[in-house]
Amino acid sequence: MINRISILDVQEFKNNGEKFPMLTAYDYTTSKLIDQVGVPIILVGDSLGQVVLGYDSTIPVTVDEMIYHTKAVGRGSERSLIVSDMPFMSYHIGLDQTLHNAARFVQEAGANALKLEGGKAIADKVKRIVECGIPVMGHLGLTPQSINQLGGYKLQGKTFDTAEQILEDAIALEEAGAFSIVLEVVPEPLAKLITEHISIPTIGIGAGKFCDGQVQVYHDLVGLFIDFYPKHAKRYGKLADSIKESVEAYCNEVRSGE
Repeated sequence: MINRISILDVQEFKNNGEKFPMLTAYDYTTSKLIDQVGVPIILVGDSLGQVVLGYDSTIPVTVDEMIYHTKAVGRGSERSLIVSDMPFMSYHIGLDQTLHNAARFVQEAGANALKLEGGKAIADKVKRIVECGIPVMGHLGLTPQSINQLGGYKLQGKTFDTAEQILEDAIALEEAGAFSIVLEVVPEPLAKLITEHISIPTIGIGAGKFCDGQVQVYHDLVGLFIDFYPKHAKRYGKLADSIKESVEAYCNEVRSGE
């Protein structure tokens, strides 16, 4: 039996100075491929709203949709730690609702950990979820669920005051029991400061090279999502082009009778 990566292993990565990757997956096949390559953490991100379901943002994504996709990802993975996003307003209305939704992700979907966006404002929820035995990954900086408040997908923490707030939020999440924190689209010096200041791992996305780990959206990484390409995402492949070429070749052979 293959041992699944645990949050203790993730902490050891930081303790040992070992950089680690995290990738998103939203279905069985992708999860299986990523798992076989040895990616230690798979994130079932609410980014599926855009790259899989065609929404304009992550905000319309529901708990049921996240659970559906998390189940599929879990069936494809044997080794990776499966972290699932709690979607918009699934942990904001009240503690009872938060714990009910968190339990569904673990019991129904098979998630190993949850990711929540926000700092001090949700620290009490994070603490309670962790006390129930569910690991929590934090998410600071550019938090897509707050995009209407942030005014767009912009760099966060540019001023001293906003940088200080993000640092304080990171400390609050660590104190609440989070096992790691995603830092999205923040200045590299700020990400470095936070990484050095807290004892739990940081995972960067558009936050520079000093984070303990890095995460990317699978569809951006392999060049599969064609609506737009984030500035911070490096494309290692052009799957969209390959797929269209394959489909076109198939159609031509059918039409020609070949």
